[in-house]
Amino acid sequence: MTTSSLGLPLGTVTIVGLGLIGGSFALGLKANRLCREVVGVSRSEATLAKGLELGVIDRAEPDVEKAVRGADLVMLAAPIGTTEALLRKMAPALDGTTIVTDAGSVKGNVAAAAKAVFGSVPPWFVPGHPIAGSERSGVEAAKVDLYRNHKVILTPDNATDPQALRLVQRLWQAMGAEVLLMDVPQHDAVLARTSHLPHLLAFSLVDTLAKDNENQDIFRYAAGGFRDFTRIASSDPTMWHDIFIANRDSMLDVIDQFSAGLDQFRRAVEQQDSQALLGIMTRAKAARDHFTKMLAKRAYTKTMTEKNIVFTAHPGGEVKGSIRVPGDKSISHRSIMLGSLAEGVTEVTGFLEGEDSLATLQTFRDLGVTIEGPNHGQVKIFGVGMHGLLPPHGNLYLGNSGTSMRLLSGLLSAQAFDTVLTGDESLSKRPMGRVAKPLREMGAVVETEDKGTPPVRIKGGQLLKGIHYDMPMASAQVKSCVLLAGLYAQGETSVTEPAPTRDHTERMLRGFGYPVKVEGNKITLQGGGKLTATKIDVPADISSSAFFMVAASITPGADLILEHVGINPTRIGVINILRAMGGRLDVLNEREVGGEPVADIRIRYAPLQGIEIPEDQVPLAIDEFPALFIAAACAQGTTILRGAEELRVKESDRIQVMADGLKTLGVKADPTPDGIIIEGGPMGSGTIESHGDHRIAMSFAVAALRSQGDIQIRNCANVATSFPNFVELSRKVGMKLDVAEAGEQHG
Repeated sequence: MTTSSLGLPLGTVTIVGLGLIGGSFALGLKANRLCREVVGVSRSEATLAKGLELGVIDRAEPDVEKAVRGADLVMLAAPIGTTEALLRKMAPALDGTTIVTDAGSVKGNVAAAAKAVFGSVPPWFVPGHPIAGSERSGVEAAKVDLYRNHKVILTPDNATDPQALRLVQRLWQAMGAEVLLMDVPQHDAVLARTSHLPHLLAFSLVDTLAKDNENQDIFRYAAGGFRDFTRIASSDPTMWHDIFIANRDSMLDVIDQFSAGLDQFRRAVEQQDSQALLGIMTRAKAARDHFTKMLAKRAYTKTMTEKNIVFTAHPGGEVKGSIRVPGDKSISHRSIMLGSLAEGVTEVTGFLEGEDSLATLQTFRDLGVTIEGPNHGQVKIFGVGMHGLLPPHGNLYLGNSGTSMRLLSGLLSAQAFDTVLTGDESLSKRPMGRVAKPLREMGAVVETEDKGTPPVRIKGGQLLKGIHYDMPMASAQVKSCVLLAGLYAQGETSVTEPAPTRDHTERMLRGFGYPVKVEGNKITLQGGGKLTATKIDVPADISSSAFFMVAASITPGADLILEHVGINPTRIGVINILRAMGGRLDVLNEREVGGEPVADIRIRYAPLQGIEIPEDQVPLAIDEFPALFIAAACAQGTTILRGAEELRVKESDRIQVMADGLKTLGVKADPTPDGIIIEGGPMGSGTIESHGDHRIAMSFAVAALRSQGDIQIRNCANVATSFPNFVELSRKVGMKLDVAEAGEQHG
């Protein structure tokens, strides 16, 4: 077949089946000038007449064979049960130069019909299914924009002609649709769950209630939820009858699956099992809130990777007032993990509702834990005990969260079931061998990709033994992974770290009543204990606070108070380093909340001096260095960082990316293998590529306070990962920051 001559616009397109779907396809073709002539085919003369009257088609032809002969493209949009009969009628007129596609919602049926007629699915046949429709039917319901911003699934096989596939893709995309490719069995299984079952349930519910003796009152007093759910029961019964029959096997599977879930719900109501009811409903709410992102393997809030968000930071501005930044991400992660394994109900306040923490929360829901919230930072976790986690139904998707993946690797290595941990494109490039190595020494079976990257595959049912692990490099995530696995291991597990790292895991374990011994740089626990539920008030995140500490330190006249900040001794490197540079930071109202020290921090402007950063402070400020590099750029003299090679394997290579950005602004910044040398000096303006790294984006937003012109920062969507309201708080204290999608005007 030669399709190379079939550019756009096409000559003749024939629509077989002139209802809502076929009619809307015809209108889309005409409105977008994708063909010169649209021919309509229908068994009904009245339908053809109406199609001509409404301008949906240019020519009516009741004879299918005659209508398709010589057409460039045929769209088969008739009821699914007529597919084989129509293909037989069309076959004599199809000489291999006409491309055929369809809109049937059961692709197995369509493929079987094509094989029955042609012996196999011909290369010129591109099966498709637009995920769009309405409870209205008929050509008079056709809409020119029915497919705009809707998905269309194409199910080609290995024999499909690539040029035919590209042409069909181009037509749908020209109508504003998003085109996805899927194999036939996957399509039919997915659609049985997401489209066919909801229609079946709506038909069944309305039919059941219509038989009720009180049906008039039921329908008279039905609220909006009933109307919304049962709207699709007004769909065309003939069409849906054909779909249910055509997708019989997938429908039976999903009906059985739904019936089992309904039985579980019934038992919970009958037994007044409050926790089981909450578990079902909280899992359902979370899945409904996030299902589009999860199916697309995206993160848990909308901005992640969907849009190219651009920050424009204007020079000047001030930094004054009093703010509380969101809760500490590290503590938020651990509150969900340990609360899930505890006995009893753990209540959390101040939980960070960012993508990474939500990924951890969703994962434990997938592992069978009932979790209420988050609601304005409040979360209630109904713990299942150390051995109460359940096998997940699929892979555990962790978005961009390296902390989630590394800590969960420890916990899950001791469970009775297999798990697979996956993440987004960025996380899939990050090293996981550093946690796999000690876990294997403990007896876990953990597999990664060849380069030690995700997915992480963990085989369940392994008996772990306690080990002593000398960490080759300081990492709180590796330490925590080993300790969490040690909860389940036989005997004693201990970790020696070469330099202090954040100790949130050790502190929180004690808060849940689990003994942990710390002797210098050695941390030890015994396996086989239990966790007891508690209350956790998550302090404000010092990593998020760091951007405002630097902002106030570099801005003349600044005077800012950061409230309720966690000042864990293993996290205060940013305070120590800024003070060493001459920064004016006062720690006020120190107190302890839930085992974690917190305080209010007042920061006022002071001229900064370049320093050689003490290496013992590096692990205590590892996440804050992008912001500290901005402080160094505004300081007088040279700042030298060594011993920070871990910065090269974060969400981006933070040493190189920050050096590139500073050079763009005219600052002398020389990266080294394990650090950077920065000469303080005036900053100009320019466009910065953040490489999707939230901390890079926020750091250069702060830099504009001392720049000589606008700083435009690209790919800032991931700021939601750790700091959902960064822009709002920046503006509140007086920074001049605009946000737009790429291509929009910045004002």
